[in-house]
Amino acid sequence: MTAESTDTKPARKRRKVIIGATIVLALGLVGVGTAAALGTFSAAEKNESEGNVFTGSTDVVTRGTLEGETTAVGTLHYADRYKFRGAFEGVVTKLPTPGTTLTQGDMIHQIGDEPSYLMHGNTPAWRTFEPDMSNGEDVTQLETALQQLGYFTGEPNSHYDWLTRSAIQKWQKDNDLVQNGILPLGRVVFAPEDLRVGTMIARVGDRANAETDLFNVSSTRQIVSANLKLSDQKLGVVGNSVKLRLPGGETTTGTISAVEPPTDKSAAGDQKNSDSSQDSSSEKERIIPITVTPDDPEATKNLQEASVTLGLISEKRENVLSVPLSALIALTPDQFGVEVVNDDNTTRKVPVTTGLFAGDRVEVTSDELSENQRVVVPDR
Repeated sequence: MTAESTDTKPARKRRKVIIGATIVLALGLVGVGTAAALGTFSAAEKNESEGNVFTGSTDVVTRGTLEGETTAVGTLHYADRYKFRGAFEGVVTKLPTPGTTLTQGDMIHQIGDEPSYLMHGNTPAWRTFEPDMSNGEDVTQLETALQQLGYFTGEPNSHYDWLTRSAIQKWQKDNDLVQNGILPLGRVVFAPEDLRVGTMIARVGDRANAETDLFNVSSTRQIVSANLKLSDQKLGVVGNSVKLRLPGGETTTGTISAVEPPTDKSAAGDQKNSDSSQDSSSEKERIIPITVTPDDPEATKNLQEASVTLGLISEKRENVLSVPLSALIALTPDQFGVEVVNDDNTTRKVPVTTGLFAGDRVEVTSDELSENQRVVVPDR
């Protein structure tokens, strides 16, 4: 054996050892990396399965009645508005104060030295009340009013008799009038109820006669006038309840008290001075006028006239689960859901089937939902 061959064998052995060690080290590193990678994956999976602790805004799943509604715009105003005319001729010497309420027995106005007084009744005065006048329902109406004022002591009837005369004279005395038992036409004005005085048309000092408009009056009752589309006519039923949204955000309720037959409404608005070509070309729509009477007069007493929004119930769903509309999320393009907050404040997404949309809530159905569960809503 030569020296050269003797030197070569140890070198080969050293290379084998180095290569083997390198392979072992490499395999060891690969094992460590693989283990680390597997550990990381398992932790992420565990984290995802457990969910994240939620600390944002929530609302509650409720069970109850949902009402869908159709809205319309209306105007709150005093009912039965008209222009008041005097019955005497001469110079206007007294007028009522705008905004005041005239009750039975109050003086309404005065022309010259002839005052007129308010009494309750449905039939307008049309003749002088005096002895020997023919019988009539207007006599019964006068005696009823005088009885309500505390002057007539008998049973009201259609005949003017001594009881009628006595009651008139007592009333005349209390109002500083000539006590003759005679009421000339115009002395008493009958109206079904108290009157609210509106804006003045005439002024003290103006000349007036039976055809002169003196001031505006109305009932003291307030109503809302609105128009419904023909497509919504099934909602316009006398007796139906209506939500009324007042200026300032306050709400109250009302009841439909009158529904008128369908009529035309010009899309261009009423233009009294429009020429015939404009009238014929303007588009018209059919509407149904309705009247709504507020259920609580106190809720609207500080409003003389105002625009209000009506909410008419169009659909009702009873004993259903609902959530705020803002709680809905899109799980897929075809599937709504909600995010439920569990007892441990983790969350999970639950698919739901939506039903009636009513205001800011929506009906939802799901086997995974129950009353009083918390759902995620956007932070306010």
